[in-house]
Amino acid sequence: MATQKMKSNRSAAKRFKLKPSGKLKRIKGNKHHGNVHKAQSRIRRLKEPGMVVGKKARDLRKVIST
Repeated sequence: MATQKMKSNRSAAKRFKLKPSGKLKRIKGNKHHGNVHKAQSRIRRLKEPGMVVGKKARDLRKVIST
């Protein structure tokens, strides 16, 4: 009897994207509402994608690419 395939974590797969270089791209938080009191430079910074690095990235890669 064959073993079952591992399912990828769909919530993590929607939040993180694996780039061709192997890096994980993430979306920064705190930019969706209440932006009136935030500086424009801060809002621009929050629009840029963030990267996940280190052990957390290694664990996430296993979860989303199965």
